[in-house]
Amino acid sequence: MSKRFWLLKTEPDCYAWSDLERDGRTVWDGVTNNVALKYLREMQPGDEALIYHTGDERCAVGRAEVISVPYPDPQHNDPRMVVVDIRPLALLPRPVSLTAIKSDPAFADFALVRQPRLSVVPVTEAHWQRLLAMAGVEANTG
Repeated sequence: MSKRFWLLKTEPDCYAWSDLERDGRTVWDGVTNNVALKYLREMQPGDEALIYHTGDERCAVGRAEVISVPYPDPQHNDPRMVVVDIRPLALLPRPVSLTAIKSDPAFADFALVRQPRLSVVPVTEAHWQRLLAMAGVEANTG
């Protein structure tokens, strides 16, 4: 199966991009919404994700890689609750704000715009490339 792309939301006061860079890897946990959990279950090693700060920031700030298959959340005794491990790839040269995303007609059908409450959303390859371009990432590094 080919590489897929995701957007993972985090409250920067709880776990920010800088924390992921410092830690070198983390367990992406705390997801409880059934649709978001469905997306977590679809992730595979090698998939990439944009780390998106919620709250006052509301912007994509970094790129990460999924480095594990989904597995049961060790914090819960519930097989429906899953997590994945991720590692940081790179800080985005420029954060991509929710305002910029919403103002671009190309993102009208993007899950971040259509389902803003989801903490894990899939990103099409076309949206991924556009987001990276908006962030100032060179096309050959995406």
